[in-house]
Amino acid sequence: MSFAPRDTHEAQVQFALERGVPAMIGIMGSQRLPYPARAFDLAHCSRCLIPWKKYDGLYLAEVDRILRPGGYWVLSGPPIHWKKFWRGWERTREDLKQEQDAIEDVAKSLCWKKVIEKNDLSVWQKPINHVECFRSKKVLKAPHMCESDDPDTAWYRNLEACVIPLPEVSSSDDVAGGAIEKWPERAYAVPPRIRSGSTPGVTAERFVEDNKLWKERVAHYKRIISPLPTGRYRNIMDMNAYLGGFAAAMLNYPVWVMNVVPINSNHDTLGVIYERGLIGTYQDWCEAFSTYPRTYDLIHASGLFTLYQNRCDITYILLEMDRILRPEGTVIFRDTVELLVKIQSITDGMRWKSQIMDHESGPFNPEKILVAVKTYWTGEATQKQL
Repeated sequence: MSFAPRDTHEAQVQFALERGVPAMIGIMGSQRLPYPARAFDLAHCSRCLIPWKKYDGLYLAEVDRILRPGGYWVLSGPPIHWKKFWRGWERTREDLKQEQDAIEDVAKSLCWKKVIEKNDLSVWQKPINHVECFRSKKVLKAPHMCESDDPDTAWYRNLEACVIPLPEVSSSDDVAGGAIEKWPERAYAVPPRIRSGSTPGVTAERFVEDNKLWKERVAHYKRIISPLPTGRYRNIMDMNAYLGGFAAAMLNYPVWVMNVVPINSNHDTLGVIYERGLIGTYQDWCEAFSTYPRTYDLIHASGLFTLYQNRCDITYILLEMDRILRPEGTVIFRDTVELLVKIQSITDGMRWKSQIMDHESGPFNPEKILVAVKTYWTGEATQKQL
C-alpha cells in the first residue's frame, strides 16, 4: 500500500494507480492512518519529508501502531549517513546530525532495534513482543504506554504520542498476537485474530466456509464476465470486504484488490484481512473515497446497499462509484432484488449499461446479481449562436 498527499503538480498516487499499483491519497497529519494496528510487515519512507523527530515522536508512534510485531521500518535519504552525503543535501552537518540523533532517540524509545545503516538507508525492527519494552519503560518515561485504547480504531481518531501495548505473551520468545504463515499459505490459513477469538462473531469454521463460498462465487463471475481472468481488469475494489474472501479467491488472476471495511460494518475485520497478506482500508461510504477519478477497473459491492440504505442517499454512493470507475469499467452488485432494481434505475440515468442476473445457486435465491458497465461518453459541445 502506497500513500501520498494530493498533489496537482506531481500526482504520485494517480501515477501509481494508472500503472496498476495499489495506492491511496493520504497524509500523516493529526489523525491516525485508516489502517488497523499490526497491519504491515514493512513501512518505507524515502525522502517523504515527514518531520519524524517533532511532536514527541508522534508520527513514528503511528508507524509503530500499524507495524506488525517484528516488522521493519526503512528510512532512506536525509538525514541518514549525513557524514557522506551532507554537501549534496544543501544542509549543515550540525542540522543533519541533530535530526538523525533525534530519530535514533525516538526509535529507541519505541523499543525498536536498529538492524543496519548502509549508504543513505537505515532499517529498524519492531520487537516481536513488549516483554522487554515494559521493563525499559519503567526507566524511560517518554513516550508512555497508551491506556484504555482500541488500537484498531482509526477513523477520525486523533494521533497520540504514546506506545500502543502489544497483546500479552506467555514467553519472551512468542510473537504478540500470534505468528502468521508464510506467503502464499498465509492467504488461506486461519488468521491469528480469529484463532485467538479476538474478532467477535467470526470463528475458524466460518472463515473456512467463507473462503469456500467466495471461490464458488468468483468461478461464477468468471462465467458471466469472461474478460475477468484475461488482464483487462487490474485495479479492483471490494466495497464491503468482510473477511477478504473475494480478494483471496482472485489471487490467481493478474489483479489486486483494495479491500474496504465500512466503518459501520457489524464486524471490524480489516485486521484479519491484513493478517491474510491482503490490503485494505476503513471507509464511510457516505463520504468520498481518497483516490483520483477513473482509477479502478472493477468494483465489487456485496450487501453494501443493504448496509447503507438507511444511512445516506444511495445516489451519492453510486455517483462516487462513477467517479472512481474507469470508462468501460465494470461493477458487480450483490443485494436484494428490490435494491438492485432501485440501483439500476439510478445507474440508467448515469448512462451505465446493466443487467440483473440470478444468484449462482439459481433463480429461487432472493439475492440477485447486477452487472453494470460504465459507458464511455462525453458531453455534446455547445454551438455558438450567430
